[in-house]
Amino acid sequence: MGLKKNTEKLDRYYARLDRDEVDRIKPAHVEEVIRRLLHREEKLLSELDSATKPDKRDRLAAKLKVVREQIDRGNWLLDEVRDT
Repeated sequence: MGLKKNTEKLDRYYARLDRDEVDRIKPAHVEEVIRRLLHREEKLLSELDSATKPDKRDRLAAKLKVVREQIDRGNWLLDEVRDT
């Protein structure tokens, strides 16, 4: 998901927030999700180190890539939420 799509989603969130349709995102909630993702990344790295089959290594590498992208998005969201 690109930055433009994230920005559009955040704009829609702020519009719903202005209409009192949603609660404000708390930085602590985003931090908790990032902590969980970091823990998941550690587990995947451990599994990747012990994996011997090429197919399993490929699957774990793909999962690791997704988790890292989610961590990046979470950090971006955290910066956006803290700025408001």
